[in-house]
Amino acid sequence: MSANNAFHIAVLGGDGIGPEVMAPALEVLRKIEAKSDLAFRFTEAPAGAGHYKETGKSMPDTTIRLCEEADAILLGACGLPSVRYPDNTEIAPQIELRFHFDLYAGVRPARLIPGVPSPIVGADQRGIDLVLIRESTEGLFASMGKGVVTDSDARETLVITRNTSQRLFEFSFRLAERRKARGRPGTLSCVDKANVFRAFAFFRRIFDEVAKNHPGVKADHVYVDACSAYLVKRPWDFDVLVTENMFGDILSDLTASLVGGLGMAPSADIGDRYAMFQPCHGTAPDIMGQGKANPTAMILSTAMMLDWLADKHGIEGAAEAGERIERAVDKAYADGIKPTEFGGSNGTADVTKAVLEAL
Repeated sequence: MSANNAFHIAVLGGDGIGPEVMAPALEVLRKIEAKSDLAFRFTEAPAGAGHYKETGKSMPDTTIRLCEEADAILLGACGLPSVRYPDNTEIAPQIELRFHFDLYAGVRPARLIPGVPSPIVGADQRGIDLVLIRESTEGLFASMGKGVVTDSDARETLVITRNTSQRLFEFSFRLAERRKARGRPGTLSCVDKANVFRAFAFFRRIFDEVAKNHPGVKADHVYVDACSAYLVKRPWDFDVLVTENMFGDILSDLTASLVGGLGMAPSADIGDRYAMFQPCHGTAPDIMGQGKANPTAMILSTAMMLDWLADKHGIEGAAEAGERIERAVDKAYADGIKPTEFGGSNGTADVTKAVLEAL
């Protein structure tokens, strides 16, 4: 584990464009290392559909042991549509790692960067800066690999526990408090379907219990269907949202689309002890090897990693380094970088160069 300001990072490049966006992220961290008192040791390890195709396992035991020993996990992207388990589900070590390390808080920021187009009219003037927190170990995903399928029907079971929900909400309120200290509204919305399902009424009741311990945060509720509409109509009204696993899976793609798409969307999966950082996008096999992949989400995920390491180890310099990366990305886009998904001609190398120069 970490010694002073030195961190050991497990690097899982994954499949498709995963390794292509990981390389620029490591370059950025090396630049940070050269200009700060932070030090990084990167250890690469296999995981994903490619490894499954060769060995019949999504990742070897050595990868899991590496992740246990490292200070943090960086993941590129895993899975390929053409490689599947016998039950026809995709290879997803990222989900397996969430369960293995009890990474219950899936943190999905959505911030509109200057110069990046949003489909929402007025977003460039009003701005979008929200965080969706997705419970990542239970909910409907607790049924993964356990569903019952017969000739006549199929059943999956949604699970919500008090233990996980309490920790999830405590994490969410603390994040809202931190954002309030940095000038954000400091509001937290519980997104559920408590008017229909008893499990979500239970979820909401625990949220209200935890809210009493955080009077400085304005807490409210919103049904998931209404939330979807509000996010499209007035996303600037939201600060922090917390929700169940499947709802969060869906809404995080929606919020990413508000700020330029999955190529701009970083993420973190955080537990009490371990954390994993990865872009929200998938492996994009259609552009693999063409130099078109946008590394921004992966680069911003490293900034989230540095912020988490700073909080966990009390190293303010790591948080400052994370903020430097965010400012460098902002400058790259404000100065006119335009990735291919926005109709521009800037590929992986151009975006990387612009961010490195801004650093």
